Amino acid sequence: MSETATHRRTLIKGARILGGRPQDLLIDNGVIAEIGTGVPAAGATVIDADGSIALPGLVDLHTHLREPGREDSETVLTGTRAAAAGGYTAVHAMANTFPVADTAGVVEQVWRLGRESGYCDVQPIGAVTVGLGGKQLAELGAMHDSAAGVTVFSDDGKCVDDAVIMRRALEYVKAFDGVIAQHAQEPRLTEGAQMNEGVVSAELGLTGWPAVAEESIIARDILLAAHVGSRLHICHLSTAGSVELVRWAKSKGWRVTAEVTPHHLLLTDELVRSYDPVYKVNPPLRTETDVLALREALADGTIDIVATDHAPHPHEDKDCEWGAAAMGMIGLETALSVVQQTMVDTGLMDWAKVADRMSYAPAAIGRLTGHGRPLAVGEPANLTLLDPAYRSVVDPAGFVSRSRNTPYRGRELPGRVTHTFLRGRATVTDGNLT
Repeated sequence: MSETATHRRTLIKGARILGGRPQDLLIDNGVIAEIGTGVPAAGATVIDADGSIALPGLVDLHTHLREPGREDSETVLTGTRAAAAGGYTAVHAMANTFPVADTAGVVEQVWRLGRESGYCDVQPIGAVTVGLGGKQLAELGAMHDSAAGVTVFSDDGKCVDDAVIMRRALEYVKAFDGVIAQHAQEPRLTEGAQMNEGVVSAELGLTGWPAVAEESIIARDILLAAHVGSRLHICHLSTAGSVELVRWAKSKGWRVTAEVTPHHLLLTDELVRSYDPVYKVNPPLRTETDVLALREALADGTIDIVATDHAPHPHEDKDCEWGAAAMGMIGLETALSVVQQTMVDTGLMDWAKVADRMSYAPAAIGRLTGHGRPLAVGEPANLTLLDPAYRSVVDPAGFVSRSRNTPYRGRELPGRVTHTFLRGRATVTDGNLT
């Protein structure tokens, strides 16, 4: 970053910090220098926020950037541009790349690509097992000690289904306060599964994916985490039963956290009736009962964070018959809008809770310094401005992600990120990448 960019002064006028009363916010030398009313604008670029919501820069604990190996889907550059457009200042990049991020060399490559992109910080997630094979622990210590400083490890896309391997991983990362992020899917219960097991799958004749396939792994792993005294994070929790298991673990004081995706807060398995592969995702879209349970759990803190599970795919991997289609949806550019619609506009959460679930808590789980900080004087100027009154119909042609596999095409969503700042430097201005 150039010295000029670092020392730029910006005055944001009339922003509602976490939805509070309008205030001015002065950014100077990459930090928040002053907050109040009537802050002088001398030498500063002035932004009229006009009552927009000011939030700390969003942090995603679950992003697939696809580089190295699947640059036809996404790259670190295009993915971080999409993140900035969605209000994010930091993302955690999942390990299921080609080659797999299971060595210090690969995680350092991803970390350096993130630094070069300049649109948001990229914190690599290391694989738990070599090649995501589930048989041998990867170089967890070497990845942690690398320049990337990895603290989160996950075989996401595959479940660490071997209980002994899972226990060893939890024991290993405990030494440096790391966390194992589990993709909870019992493979034997989901062989050939195409969608949620239930009424719709029975009517459509598609192989079902039962809720117990997720819940059985979560039950086992929270017990293992308690036994070891280590940190466990549950990726993309999707069922009402999973909510109850996490709630029980937390009541015991065990070190368990969980995430929910925006699409599991809004969409249900009824959409699969269209046979549109854009709705094919892992874990699958569940029932309305599950969706409502997830919303309540996010509101009361049982579910700690919202994570996008941004999973880009090239056109040919989704524009095909349902059975052959890849699983996954993109989500970075629409996440905040979906959370506004499902959680804020419904009265379940206020903007302060949104800041917690989408910034403070994910940064804390990932032990990510400099992010997830309050909007206060002296703090790094990582922040986003959202116009909550804005309404628009989603058109993926306008996305900056390299892929277009959004489930929200043609759907009206509220809210629009107008500005994003990374350490005081604008990455998005007036809704456009800077």
